[in-house]
Amino acid sequence: MAIPCGAGFLRAGGRRHGSTAGLVIADPTLRSPDIDHHDHHRLREQGHVLLSGPFGTAAAVAMLRRIGRLVPQHGGGLAHRVVATSGFERRRYSKSTNAIGVHTEAPGWDPPPRYLALYCHTQAGCGGGHTDLVDGRAFLATLPPETVEKMRSQDVAFPAGRGGFLRRPLLVSADDGEDILRFSYNLLTYGDTEPCLGAEPSLEGSFGGGLAVLAEEFRVRHRTRVLIPEGGLLVWDNWRMLHARLAYRDARRRLTRYWLAK
Repeated sequence: MAIPCGAGFLRAGGRRHGSTAGLVIADPTLRSPDIDHHDHHRLREQGHVLLSGPFGTAAAVAMLRRIGRLVPQHGGGLAHRVVATSGFERRRYSKSTNAIGVHTEAPGWDPPPRYLALYCHTQAGCGGGHTDLVDGRAFLATLPPETVEKMRSQDVAFPAGRGGFLRRPLLVSADDGEDILRFSYNLLTYGDTEPCLGAEPSLEGSFGGGLAVLAEEFRVRHRTRVLIPEGGLLVWDNWRMLHARLAYRDARRRLTRYWLAK
């Protein structure tokens, strides 16, 4: 699904931000030299925090180190460039301009990164490229108890890199008692975390496929939609929050992704 350019967009950001119909709006004149206890509180209570900056990359990384420990991503690097790249035009992948359904980051890692952060170098100017955040706890609260129990007991084969798989339930308890939500609309619908455009929904009608539909429906009603301002930083709890991306056309869009352990 492509988002038409020229539709205009609202830049979202700011340490003191509000929400109007699920769209985060903030004063772009605000500056944040550091992450403070209010930001930590919002990250803990609402599951995400948006810091508008503008910051340089080094300042953003320094703030992230006050939240957690940067951990290696696919390929071993601490930073992953999120930019449209030749060869991925037909895939639902971070290096394409295509929409990506609700998911948690790296569900095939054990454990998945606790926090996920996106730093914006250049934002799309076409009206697309927003990040949707969805509270997984709120989503689980809408499901019947027997469905949640099945999410805790039924294993899913999550791609774990190098051709391997990690078999884990969608919902598990960490050693400290907190729940870890693993989710991928693409995997539960298509059997592939990065399906091609036009792929057949081969798992439609399955338990996982039904959950994927419910999660997308919940996103439409309860999303927080964010367009990260240039020089801004969006951080969320990856064990709790689902996220998705809208399609865009402006290939100048450039973000950097970071994973953090607690």
